[in-house]
This record gives sequence, C-alpha cells and structure tokens, in this order.
Amino acid sequence: MFLLLPFDSLVVNLLGISLTVLFTLLLVFIIVPAIFGVSFGIRRIYMKTLLKIFRWATLRIERGAKEKNHPLYKPYVNGIIAKEPTSLEEEIKEIRRSGSSKALDTPEFELSDIFYFCRKGIETIMDDEVTKRFSAEELESWNLLSRTNYNFQYISLRLTVLWGLGVLIRYCFLLPLRIALAFTGISLLVVGTTVVGYLPSGRWKEFLSKHVHLMCYRICVRALTAIITYHDQENRPRNGGICVANHTSPIDVIILASDGYYAMVGQIHGGLMGVIQRAVVKACPHVWFERSEVKDRHLVAKRLTEHVQDKSKLPILIFPEGTCINNTSVMMFKKGSFEIGATVYPVAIKYDPQFGDAFWNSSKYGMVTYLLRMMTSWAIVCSVWYLPPMTREPEEDAVQFANRVKSAIARQGGLVDLLWDGGLKREKVKDTFKEEQQKLYSKTIVGNHEDRSRS
Repeated sequence: MFLLLPFDSLVVNLLGISLTVLFTLLLVFIIVPAIFGVSFGIRRIYMKTLLKIFRWATLRIERGAKEKNHPLYKPYVNGIIAKEPTSLEEEIKEIRRSGSSKALDTPEFELSDIFYFCRKGIETIMDDEVTKRFSAEELESWNLLSRTNYNFQYISLRLTVLWGLGVLIRYCFLLPLRIALAFTGISLLVVGTTVVGYLPSGRWKEFLSKHVHLMCYRICVRALTAIITYHDQENRPRNGGICVANHTSPIDVIILASDGYYAMVGQIHGGLMGVIQRAVVKACPHVWFERSEVKDRHLVAKRLTEHVQDKSKLPILIFPEGTCINNTSVMMFKKGSFEIGATVYPVAIKYDPQFGDAFWNSSKYGMVTYLLRMMTSWAIVCSVWYLPPMTREPEEDAVQFANRVKSAIARQGGLVDLLWDGGLKREKVKDTFKEEQQKLYSKTIVGNHEDRSRS
C-alpha cells in the first residue's frame, strides 16, 4: 500500500500540471482575445486545412464509386422539376390550345382545365418548396460527417481510418474543450451581468455591460469554433432601431451579439435559460414577456414602441420569420415589427454547411441534442452582411415594407425569397391560400366573359 503512494503523488502532480497548462492556454488563446475582440487566425488555418481534407475525401469517394460502378447521389440544388414563371390564365390557355377545338377565350368550364390543377398538385407533392426548407441541406461534397451525405459508405481502408480519426478528434478533444468554453462563457455572463446590475445607472454601467456581453458571447462563439466574416460593419444597427435577420438557428443570436450590443426580445423561460434572462436584464434593458402576454399583439407592440422611441436604448434584435429555416431561403416576415415605425436595420446571415449544419430542426431534435450536434461538428462558418437602414415609405403598409426588407436580405445572402409562412412547419395550409387559387380561376373565366359582353 505504501509503495503506491509515490505513484499516486506523481499522477496528482501530472494532473495538476495538465490542468494548469490547459487553463493557461484557454486564458491566453481564447479568453483574453475574446475580451479585446482579436483573433490569432488559428481558426482560419484550421478551416483551410479541413477544406483540403474534404476535397481529398470527396475525390476519393467519387473515384471509388466509379471503380465499383456505384451511382453517386447528387442533390437537386434548384429543385427536381423545371418550373417556368407563367400565370394560371396562360397555362390554361396553353392546355386548351393543345387539346380543344373551342375558342381559347370561351367562358365555359372545360374538363381539360383540371389538368392544370392536377399537374400543380403532383408538382407540389414531388417538389414541395415549403417542406424541404425544414430539412437539412444535403451536400455534394463529404465533410467526414456520416450525417451529411448519402454517399457515405465503405470505399477504402484509408478513408475509413480518416473518418474514425475524425470521430476521435471531434468527440474526445473538441467536444470536451467546447463544453468547457461554453460553461466558462455562460458562467461569466451570469456572474458579470449580475455584478454590473448592482451598479448605479450611468455611462460606466453601460460601458461595463456592453463589454461583459461582448466578451461572453465571443467566448461562446469560440465554443462552437465559429468562423464569422462580417461585411459592411458601418451599417451596424444603432440605438432606437430594430435589427431584423433571417433565422436558421438559436445560435444566430450569439453570432450577431458577438459583434454588436442588442436588446433581446422573447418569452420568459424557466431553468438555465431563465437564470440567464434574469441576470442579463439587470445589466441591459431587454424586453421579456410572460407566457400569458406573448399572444397579446397590442401589448407586445406597445412595449416595443416604447423601447424604440427612447433613442438612448439599444437596438432590438428580432427574427421576423418566427421559426428556423434551413438557410436556403427566407420565408414570410411577420408584420408586427414593421408596424412600429422605427428604422429597420436588415442583416443577412449565410452559413457554410461544409463544416457543420447550423439549421435547427426543432420538430426532430431537442435543444440538448441540437447543441450536441453543433459541438461535435467541425466548425460553424458563416458570413454576416449589414445592409443599409430602411424606413417605411409613405405609401407602404406593414406587409409591403416587410416584403421589401425580406427581399433585400434574400438578395444579399443568396437565398430564395419565398412568400410562404414559416408557420406551415407545424400548421395546415390556411383556407385563404386555397380560396386564392379558386378566385384566380374564377376571374379567368368571368373576366373573359365580361370582356366578350362589352365587345
């Protein structure tokens, strides 16, 4: 028993030295740079190295598949059905022209007209442009993650060994490091904002609150090995305005808050999220709502209006889609935040799925599972564009203004601009959409009849 004591002492000393070295490395290369907002470029070197490995792995898969005559799956980037932007009236005329001897402008219903609706229905089933926005984007190249490519299968021993080595690195090295960083960032945020909250209001409190928030969010960004490129930073949101952005993931908040100081809007939660909310609101005027207040649109609008009218308060950060989209498109913006009359600062966020899929499919994964997937990905790489501020035109209503902002974000981020409501993720199609198609068809027939009557 006594012979083991020196060995135990050696193990304890080595463990102590290892923890000291690890803490020193974290302090020097992560925490201190996060405080001052600087980077040593290590993450970008890491990203370039990964890209070279991914290219080699993809080429190896393609060569192996060619040798074994295995067909490769290629995702359809632009959809599986070629669609031309034609109107209902034009398409029905084309159907009548090809299959009927009657005049094309006849007001009567023709049986051949149903083929238009049958074709549209089949197209929607085969290539639903709404549902596919709520599933992960499929990659053409392989990033050594079996969950991102249908071509993942045994090709060669070298490729399998490389994939196994990647699993060890991601789960045995990156995951513990990232959990430690996330714990550090969240702990500092709670403690720091709580302490700052006890200070008297003034410039000193505002200065400390801003830098505590920035420091902690930057540490959390590093916990995801996030590599972010910010463009046009002169357009960053200013006090008294509203920042609106497309929504892909809960980490959108961290991505934006690591470069700016925002007032958050949301429902009061319990658990860890509730602890964080109660701490940060002491140091910064965030807008939190009780569960019973969230559905009261007038109360929400009143609180937001009061906030933006005070030009000394921080810009509000809002995601008007109301749900997470897979970063291939932008869906309908809810009009509430555009009715207030404040200056809107649009922001476009575009993730690079090669290194890790940031999309949160909330109907498939819980928050813990999603965060685990994020922390076991290679990295989170994205670009953020700050667009020039926009204001509502005199002749515009809130819906038109929201659509104009949405179009600007989609255009800048290279995303598809869709008019569909993201709420269709969980709800059935509203009857108004069906009635709209019925009205268009009715107008086609009645309109032609009225034209002939006048003539």
